[in-house]
Amino acid sequence: MRSRIFMLWAALRWLPLMFLVTQGLEAPLVAHVSKPLQPIRVFTAKTSWYGRKFQGRKTASGERYDMYASTAASPDLPFGSLLRISNPKTHTAQLIRINDRGPFIDDRELDVSYMVACRLGIVDKGITPLRIEVLEVPKRPSLSVQDRD
Repeated sequence: MRSRIFMLWAALRWLPLMFLVTQGLEAPLVAHVSKPLQPIRVFTAKTSWYGRKFQGRKTASGERYDMYASTAASPDLPFGSLLRISNPKTHTAQLIRINDRGPFIDDRELDVSYMVACRLGIVDKGITPLRIEVLEVPKRPSLSVQDRD
């Protein structure tokens, strides 16, 4: 009988401790985003895609083009710029990085890689207006006194 009472008392004593411990086992603070990333600029752009024909060729930034990477070409955004592009018709979005120049056709403003086009559902469309959010533009390195001479 004494053994049963002791076991019951021990079990009840651990119950509040278990509630305290489980709260501390939730996701770490790093996983909780304090506020969503605000875009620097938002616009709509006529977008096309490019793929197999350019696979492995050097881009304007010096990288090799990978049609399965989340990259794009823009005529005026700096290399390394991060964009969130979304297709309002399919309600899909993709983060991409600018690593090339183009498109070189007047009515287009952005060329995305084949993988991005697949994820956004624009492979069969050709040219599609997409929502572009510029999230980050790399800072230009400042020239030192030695570089100016």
